[in-house]
Amino acid sequence: MEYGSERKLLCTLGSRLWQRGFVAANDGNLSLRLAENLFLITPAGVSKGFMTPEMMLLVDERGQVREENGYRPSSELALHLHCYRLRPDARGVVHAHPPAATAFACARIPLTAPILGETLLSLGEIPVAPYGRTGTDELPRAIAPLVSRHNGILLSNHGALTLGDTPTAAYYRMESLEHTALIHLYARSLGGGVPLPQEEADALRLLGGQPG
Repeated sequence: MEYGSERKLLCTLGSRLWQRGFVAANDGNLSLRLAENLFLITPAGVSKGFMTPEMMLLVDERGQVREENGYRPSSELALHLHCYRLRPDARGVVHAHPPAATAFACARIPLTAPILGETLLSLGEIPVAPYGRTGTDELPRAIAPLVSRHNGILLSNHGALTLGDTPTAAYYRMESLEHTALIHLYARSLGGGVPLPQEEADALRLLGGQPG
């Protein structure tokens, strides 16, 4: 099977999303860049916990399926392709609905307070994109101003999006984003986190090599 290891990787990462409760039922989608204009993406209508390698879809930069396999690409294909167009360095994109991060997305509260050094290293600030209807061109347009400067984005009333230089890095950033959201929730219950000094926050972002 062509690109067998890459297909298996998407299945493994999808299973991890499902096992951790970051997606439910058939939610979520993952993709990876194979070449400049060639991508693999997860299928629509299949639980991320029960995917198999032959279900992955090979698509080009226009979203055209290159090999028919009886499945349809994720309804968020346009979102993934838009990320790759805007971020030539990205080799993996993950979209999921982790509960704590999605709660912040539904409240439209960004995770920008610099209270956790590890988050500044791995993700930097996590903004909230304007609302865009799922499965439409509204969603790619909504994230467009943010993708060049952020590796993690909350999608208003929807979920979360992460990018990485590998699909595994994008997945780990989703884990970090949800972990950060939980810590922000707990800190709020204690009266709010204490921000790091601005110079320390800036130094950590620089060490993490965050875009922008």
